[in-house]
Amino acid sequence: QVQLVESGGGLVQAGGSLKLSCAASGIARSINDMGWYRQAPGKQRESVVIITKDGSTNYADSVKGRFTVSRDNAKITVTLQMNSLKPEDTGVYYCNVNGIGTSLRPFNSWGQGTQVTVSS
Repeated sequence: QVQLVESGGGLVQAGGSLKLSCAASGIARSINDMGWYRQAPGKQRESVVIITKDGSTNYADSVKGRFTVSRDNAKITVTLQMNSLKPEDTGVYYCNVNGIGTSLRPFNSWGQGTQVTVSS
């Protein structure tokens, strides 16, 4: 089982950039998917980007060309570089990691979230 803590959120003006980092503690036998999700007030959580075990990425259409994700399996970290931010990017961003724990049971871990606010 791993515990995740997001950082890097903040308040930026439209067109600005932020880099979100997800720090992990604990260990796992294997890591499958990693990703970032976000939730705006009054809306359900949505996928921003998923990066799979083989390195394939699946970005939401709304962020393609602006956001870039990377992962480090050894450190169990996932980073999201966000450029050309728009007000509609505002929300709480959550890191997610899933895989198989040392107990050989699957796990799906979430961070506590970090607030991203983009002003116009």
